[in-house]
Amino acid sequence: MADYSMYHALGQGETLDPNDPNRTTQPAPPQFQPPVAPNPYHPGAEYNEQQQQQQYGQQYGQQYGQQQQYGAPSPYGAPPPHSPMAPMDDLGLATQMGGMSLGAGAGAEHHGRKKKKDRHAFHAVEAPAGSSQPFNGIPPAGTAATQFLNADPSLAGRIPGQGYGQFPMPASPAFSPVPTSAAEFAARDATQGVGSGVFAAGGPQGGKPSPDDTPSVPLSRDSVQPYFHTNVYPTFERLVPPPAVTSFVALDQGNSSPKFARLTMTNLPASAEGLKSTGLPLGLLLQPLAETQPGELPIPVLDFGEQGPPRCHRCRAYMNPFMMFKAGGNKFVCNLCTYANDTPPEYFCALSPQGVRVDRDQRPELTRGTVEFVVPKEYWTKEPVGMRYLFVIDVTQESYNKGFLESFCEGILSALYGGSEEGEEQDESGEPKRKIPAGAKVGFVTFDQEIHFYNVSPALEQAQMIVMPDIEDPFLPLSDGLFVDPYESKAVISSLLTRLPQMFSNIKNPEPAMLSALNAAVAALEKTGGKVFCSLAALPTWGPGRLFMRDDGKHPGGEPDKKLFTTEHPGWRKLAEKMVSLGVGADFFMASPSGGYLDIATIGHVTSTTGGETFFYPNFVVQRDSTKLSLEIHHAVRRETGYAALMKVRCSNGLQVNAYHGNFIQHTFGADLEIGVIDADKALAVTFGYDGKLDSKLDAHFQAALLYTTASGQRRVRCINVIAGVSDQARDCLKFIDQDAIVSILAKEASTKLSTTSANLKEVRSSLTEKTIDILALYRKNHLAVPHPPQQLVMPERLKEFAMYVLGMLKCRAFKGGNETTDRRVHDMRLIRSMGARELSLYLYPRMIPLHSLQPEDGYPDATTGHLRMPSALRASFARVEPGGVYLVDNGQVCLLWMHAQTAPALIQDLFGEDKTTLQSLDPYTSTIPVLETHLNAQTRNIIEYMRTVRGSKGLTIQLARQGIDGAEFEFARMLVEDRNNEAQSYVDWLVHVHKGVQLELTRYNLSAMAVLGHRNDGAVYTYIPTPSTFMDPITVALTLSGFVTGVGHWIERKVLLLPRCFFPDCAASCFFQTVEALTGFIFTPHRPAGFAVRCCVASQLFMHRRGGFGG
Repeated sequence: MADYSMYHALGQGETLDPNDPNRTTQPAPPQFQPPVAPNPYHPGAEYNEQQQQQQYGQQYGQQYGQQQQYGAPSPYGAPPPHSPMAPMDDLGLATQMGGMSLGAGAGAEHHGRKKKKDRHAFHAVEAPAGSSQPFNGIPPAGTAATQFLNADPSLAGRIPGQGYGQFPMPASPAFSPVPTSAAEFAARDATQGVGSGVFAAGGPQGGKPSPDDTPSVPLSRDSVQPYFHTNVYPTFERLVPPPAVTSFVALDQGNSSPKFARLTMTNLPASAEGLKSTGLPLGLLLQPLAETQPGELPIPVLDFGEQGPPRCHRCRAYMNPFMMFKAGGNKFVCNLCTYANDTPPEYFCALSPQGVRVDRDQRPELTRGTVEFVVPKEYWTKEPVGMRYLFVIDVTQESYNKGFLESFCEGILSALYGGSEEGEEQDESGEPKRKIPAGAKVGFVTFDQEIHFYNVSPALEQAQMIVMPDIEDPFLPLSDGLFVDPYESKAVISSLLTRLPQMFSNIKNPEPAMLSALNAAVAALEKTGGKVFCSLAALPTWGPGRLFMRDDGKHPGGEPDKKLFTTEHPGWRKLAEKMVSLGVGADFFMASPSGGYLDIATIGHVTSTTGGETFFYPNFVVQRDSTKLSLEIHHAVRRETGYAALMKVRCSNGLQVNAYHGNFIQHTFGADLEIGVIDADKALAVTFGYDGKLDSKLDAHFQAALLYTTASGQRRVRCINVIAGVSDQARDCLKFIDQDAIVSILAKEASTKLSTTSANLKEVRSSLTEKTIDILALYRKNHLAVPHPPQQLVMPERLKEFAMYVLGMLKCRAFKGGNETTDRRVHDMRLIRSMGARELSLYLYPRMIPLHSLQPEDGYPDATTGHLRMPSALRASFARVEPGGVYLVDNGQVCLLWMHAQTAPALIQDLFGEDKTTLQSLDPYTSTIPVLETHLNAQTRNIIEYMRTVRGSKGLTIQLARQGIDGAEFEFARMLVEDRNNEAQSYVDWLVHVHKGVQLELTRYNLSAMAVLGHRNDGAVYTYIPTPSTFMDPITVALTLSGFVTGVGHWIERKVLLLPRCFFPDCAASCFFQTVEALTGFIFTPHRPAGFAVRCCVASQLFMHRRGGFGG
């Protein structure tokens, strides 16, 4: 990537003289460190986990707190201005957690070679004054405090040199460039070079290792957040994004925000061989319509009229900040295909002497990484109109009896007009504030064994029902009055939804004709496109597309048949494909009757294909789940949504798209992805391969373009531009790994593999395990700076928690072993395929917060930053549970309030009221915390409100899990992913298992490198191992030798292994050889035979194969 000195030489950004002793820069404010108060509910039993976490936050790679010394690169930013760029040593992490440490790593060295001029030198976004400070959350003593810039950007001036800046003032000192090599410049965001996390698999004394010695997911999350409370995230200067669950304000500098796009590594190997040596996937995680955070400017919307947005004539890429203009502005060079295009006359602008467009700062498409273009008619498939929301409501007997019908109607009313707690909001003109975009319209259909349409025209006093008895070939009986403005017909709609439960209270139709109702809904939306919100409370066993009980719960071997994960029903498949072609999508709200079977594999195929979502309530109880249902309808209706979408992903020359993973239809490989609807919570993954070699002197570029119609009826293209460096040394790329992106792509690949191939659950779990072992083994074999003892599991610094996330995948309902209903398994499998990085991270490793040990300041705004002070989360393990403790456990789908059997009565009263003194006195169907005037109650409600803002699409309500009382306690135990549960190992045992796999891989490699093939005069062929070595046990040696000799069996006439006597201890040689001979059938001899001659070179140069043995 281009040197920042270019931009500073052009006068863009703050120019600092390194020889000026009087220059000043703005330091980060001090981190707030509150006093630790004793636990009021457990005197004498103090819990010091929070103190340990504060220490960890200071020790966990001191990039978050202490200043770097001895020239170490500043993490999450550029090198300090005064730091001598000497070769870096990896700092130790011995103080982090017991047996954890970092081995020394070779640092980047200066190279005197002259770099090729970057082709985007003058069109990459400049480094503004304001975001190059090291990633310091705990600055040195005496540092002055500053105010966090989370205000309206329009209230202050812009950043000098940046026309479309988002923040009025710099949040940290500007970047001061120093001479660096290409690798060092790429490493400007690395924390400790290629650091390594080390797990002592044998334990400190050779016994079982302690859980405290393992990398901690909660502490890795919590230690980052304080920094982003007082600093913004500049997208171009700091290429490694924060953890996905971190709340941060992104400053778009031309590289798209991580909220929209995350690369698995932001510095790419130059060749396929380099990528293969890491074992990591090269992919891009996209969440195109992700929500922005307060403090960030909205996405700019640009209209170029009938000509449309400027594009490359060869690859059709859209104009972006990294295209370079030349020939006085008459031509622009595409950053993806390098084609020189003629600049359209209406887009022409002269260049400055430095080669920069004079109007660059006034054009967001040249300064922002994410923009939207309004497109002309040639991009239309049909006349765009406002979104049509069609609510298709199940009114069968089961829906009414369970209270699901009434709850669903109440949820619709809340989504359209707001609940009582929201009040009657008004806009500037005094009219009621709209909850859905202007131009959008709503309609209503109900179904049981018949289909009922409703005319809700504002001219009527009450809605008119039109019954459609012909469910075999339904048609649309209404031309007007089906879709109306919800605010013009508010009285009619409110009356209808209020009376619906009573209207069908005496009609006992138990069987729904769902497919017919959906076909009728599609007929209503055929001309416009739109979105269907459909409820269902019983298996649809009536009419066309009727379904049967496919899953009887009896699964030989404990795991269901693969055919239960998909649908072969032609009616449902045809419906899904037709909906996508018409620009229609669907969200389903499904409540199974008493935990019964709903065949989500078939019904949910419609939502997963059209880009929608299935909200599943496996055992709906109206008193407990109605609030959650209402919240999720509210969110589904109001979130940003587009329909009739097409997506295309483009990349630089030398790369190519390998596969897509998500909810869409792609008719042929290479064609655009067709998506019925797409909303703010939906993500998809793209994996790339090499079709050539990248130039390390140039950058790699990616552009995702989403063509869609907004809910307000405007046809737009959202462009997301991502840039990555290129390095000839794969080891340099390990400094720029995005752990969340890698985990997300592996999870989506596993879900796709399970649903679209013949692989079964066991094979998918094995592939995830093997991938984990491969990544760690290749890192140790190819990229380790210094040797480590064999008993240590060495992990890349950026992937220390990777093994835990993979274990979470193995334990999730989608992939776990053992018994699990197919409805829940398929639901979670499809959910993983559409999750964003934040929601998936919480899903794989839940957040666990102790409420009984909150500090007085927790749950209230911090006096320094103004942000809510959150307590530190605990490891998800029962070993962290205290007697009498109360814990909130949230995995983004469900939030449990677990209460120990010995919970103090005073704590229960503070949370639920003075009349509640025992666990038995609590309502088992409680879903919210009551509003009380106690300190603990206010803290808990504030924490829950904050947690609502950092999760995905699911509504947050609490569910009680009282120890020894509620069945939800089993769900609580399942969410403790560090323990042994879900048919999988504990975290410690899993790391030991992975370590053994890594050792086996390395042993095989080392053995193949030592083995020499020879032959004797009589023609017998031998394998000779001349170098003494030590192995773990006879079984490991037997497996290794067996794989090796089997691989070259066509060269060996007699199975004879020549081993020198010193190969193993003399006292154990006889027993050892007997064991290996019994396992392999080999013959051992310690002597070199007469006439032995070397036949070929080191075996590893001839053949090398992975776990299945060595082959030619």
